[in-house]
Amino acid sequence: MVTKADAIAKGIARGDRGAVAKAISVVENDQEAAKSLMRLLGAPGRAFVVGITGPPGTGKSTLVDRLIGAYREKGFKVAVVAVDPTSPITGGALLGDRVRMSEHSGDRAVFIRSMATRGWVGGLSAATSQAIRILDAAGYDLVFLETVGIGQSDIEVVGLSHAVVVVLMPGMGDEVQMSKAGLMEVGDVYVVNKSDLGGGDALIVSLLSMVRSSKTRSPAVLAVSALKGEGLDKLADALEKLRSKFEGGDREIKLRSVRGLVLDAAKGALMRRFSASSVLEADRLAAKVLEGKLTVEQAADKLVG
Repeated sequence: MVTKADAIAKGIARGDRGAVAKAISVVENDQEAAKSLMRLLGAPGRAFVVGITGPPGTGKSTLVDRLIGAYREKGFKVAVVAVDPTSPITGGALLGDRVRMSEHSGDRAVFIRSMATRGWVGGLSAATSQAIRILDAAGYDLVFLETVGIGQSDIEVVGLSHAVVVVLMPGMGDEVQMSKAGLMEVGDVYVVNKSDLGGGDALIVSLLSMVRSSKTRSPAVLAVSALKGEGLDKLADALEKLRSKFEGGDREIKLRSVRGLVLDAAKGALMRRFSASSVLEADRLAAKVLEGKLTVEQAADKLVG
């Protein structure tokens, strides 16, 4: 008997946009149903996943919009997963990047989906990794993963991507603040967007200095104005070099993303274990801590054991 999951999986294999949209809705809203669906998909690793991250307000969505156009001109099938803040009313994505990238909405070779963080840390959504696997199985050549905006420890985008673009802009603070945010540890390409604003040159010089001081990495540093379309050719060239390594079978690039998918799935499984019954168990254990029968650490071990 053909199940609903079977039908959706077959649609995904055909590249049917409706099936892709249904599948992502399933992984966002029903993890039990998602398990059956995800088992039917092939091994990941065909689509080149590019993480676009950086502080809020740096123009990440405009940059992604421009990159969609650049890759469509080359004939690539492109998808975007844009992770947005959660609406306190509906629980859905608050900003809705499909509106911001509406220019491509009529292109059948472009799929854009906004996903709500729903309290998930790391600038990503709990279902993000599953959405990437669905888009991979649907035959998209590139998947742009745009985060909600990152902080000091919120750099998990690196684990799901084959390449990471960190977007900054003049006036965001000095290099010490950037270093504390962890930004200098995750990027393959650093983009100074809105580089025509005052302070753009100084920021580029600071980034180049930090990049050159690294003995293990040599990421690109580029000046771009996404709004004006300036510098995008150099960004596309930098991404193409990384995509060539991916297409050439670079094991570490491929392994990095699959490792991230595995870890993300494990974290999701652990989070789902903390259901209503887990809250009741936490209350019972908290009472024992209050009575002096357990330490906080012992109670935590029992809760997750």
